[in-house]
Amino acid sequence: MQPPDADEDAMTARIDPVGAAAGAGRARLDLAAAFALPLAPPLERRRLLAYLALIVCDTVGIGVAFLSLAKFDRHAIDFTQLDALLMMVIPLYWVCALALRVYTVRSLISLRHAQVRVTYALMAAVAALVLVFYLAHSPLHYARVFLALDLVACIAMLTSVRAVVSPFILRQCGPTAENVLVIDDGGGAIRVPGAWTINAREHHLRPDFCDPHMLDLLGLFMTNMDRVLVTCPPERRAAWAMVFKGSNVSGEIVDPDVLELGVLGARRAQAFGTLVVSVGPLSLQSRAIKRAVDLAIAVPALLFLAPLMLLVAALIYAEDGGPILFRQQRQGRSNRLFWIYKFRSMRAERLDPAGARSASRDDERITRIGRLLRRTSIDELPQLLNVLRGEMSIVGPRPHAIGSLAGTKPFWEVDPRYLLRHSLKPGLTGLAQMRGLRGATDTEADLRQRLQADLEYLDGWTIRRDLRIILGTIRVLIHDRAF
Repeated sequence: MQPPDADEDAMTARIDPVGAAAGAGRARLDLAAAFALPLAPPLERRRLLAYLALIVCDTVGIGVAFLSLAKFDRHAIDFTQLDALLMMVIPLYWVCALALRVYTVRSLISLRHAQVRVTYALMAAVAALVLVFYLAHSPLHYARVFLALDLVACIAMLTSVRAVVSPFILRQCGPTAENVLVIDDGGGAIRVPGAWTINAREHHLRPDFCDPHMLDLLGLFMTNMDRVLVTCPPERRAAWAMVFKGSNVSGEIVDPDVLELGVLGARRAQAFGTLVVSVGPLSLQSRAIKRAVDLAIAVPALLFLAPLMLLVAALIYAEDGGPILFRQQRQGRSNRLFWIYKFRSMRAERLDPAGARSASRDDERITRIGRLLRRTSIDELPQLLNVLRGEMSIVGPRPHAIGSLAGTKPFWEVDPRYLLRHSLKPGLTGLAQMRGLRGATDTEADLRQRLQADLEYLDGWTIRRDLRIILGTIRVLIHDRAF
């Protein structure tokens, strides 16, 4: 047995082999003599008390914040109506706090998470209060500026309370606020921070749901555990699942395929089960917000840049009389091909529709005006039309030509994760471009650097991140890799 953060050799409790004649009852007696069970004290009651204490602190904190501000200006609200106001605010906060998961295990162990959740709950409660005032034509009269100040005061009060009580909660509930047990039954060692780890063979544990004594022994190990994980060969998973289902415990079976396949969850149908391995990276709400931002930027940009684009078109035509725009098929969201637009920067007779050859610094195919356009990224401006058509976004993984090579290999042969980039609309710019990762992919390392940035972007989209990438891209529009 290995308690959390203990040295395995020093802390592992070993018991002598138990003969077949002695049976499971003797195994339990020997085990009890080796170390004390249960392994950990119960934490459920401590977590519940912590939640109740936080609810009380939040309630008192809201009352103190409102009362303190009311004393600064007695004309802001009649003190006889303050009780009625608080009786509306506090229940609304409770509802919002429960809906936004303010009182969870993560909030107990992460101060930052707790403070963010409290802030969201307070903002939602005040918004709900304003809506109630409007719909109910409330007789309460409260200046809007003081309602905003109350919100700020409540946020300051409740986040400060979290900072003060956090050390006490961690002292009572521990750094994880959960008891986790890992049973190694021959399926490969895993490490879970803060978990108790035991070897099933050393302690003569087996998933025999037909042996009452063995079930009793397993139950003794699982006592007070919030989660129990077992790692075992595939043939014993069903037996462990049966044991868990009757043990009143959150039981989990480690499966290496979950990581290999990138499993996100599981679903059960009437006659079969499935592993969910992919979903869209953005929810419907996030897609709507991202599309609104794209249009809010693309439409004004096209209007503002129209004179420049007309001038560029005239210069391209004047140089060699060829086509102004260059179209090339690229792969976008959902692996669908689309035509991308760019100002033509190469000689008309030397165009490369497949993109098999990347542009180089002294590329003889590039025209004089084209060299300036590529260095300043002006050649990319027609892609605002792709954004309007919904084929591209302002920010996203840059779409590559189908025939592009990293060294001597197609991009998807260098790293199969390259295809993950197609789960989002391609962008005019992206995290890789903001970091200056652009130009020819002469080596496989060049692609891997860009791919890592794109996967990082896919991992957690926010509108704030998009805006930061847009601003960051402005600094690298003129770049030594732009040719």
